[in-house]
Amino acid sequence: MLRTLLFVLLLLPTLAHAQAQEYPRLKPGLWEMTTTNSRAKDRPPQKSSICLDASLQQQVISMSTGMMQGMCSKVDKKYVGNTFTGEATCKFGDSTMKSRSVMTMIGDTAYHTEAHASFNPPMGGMTQSDTVIDGRHVGACKPGQQPGDMTMPNGQTMNIRNMMTGNLMGGKK
Repeated sequence: MLRTLLFVLLLLPTLAHAQAQEYPRLKPGLWEMTTTNSRAKDRPPQKSSICLDASLQQQVISMSTGMMQGMCSKVDKKYVGNTFTGEATCKFGDSTMKSRSVMTMIGDTAYHTEAHASFNPPMGGMTQSDTVIDGRHVGACKPGQQPGDMTMPNGQTMNIRNMMTGNLMGGKK
């Protein structure tokens, strides 16, 4: 769970754009992400997937923008061509995270993101983290999948929409 939270927080500067038309629009369907992290050099790249639609994309952006307003003293973002760059300074308890993310879109079917974060004082023993994520559209969501269904590297599936709304057990609210 901590890794998932840190992953989202590293990407917030790239995802949180003030106007909806500025965010990177990804093709609806099943996306596969390959993630490498400097803190896990001895592990092979981690693969995960998510079933995505336009409403989920907008919901993630709205949630991340709200989170940043409450925790971040600085948020700079730039959108030029197919590149989204974000920098943020955010407070987590006693630790301050400074992050920089660059997301390069390849149409609406692939992206490459590089994110760097430093923590002062260290957060949970971590002073910095470098993450690279390559995402690609692989087709339609699998039968029975709902937007937000995310399969983690260990095979566990959770719905991030339910996590964002506090409906951790799934079902209708």
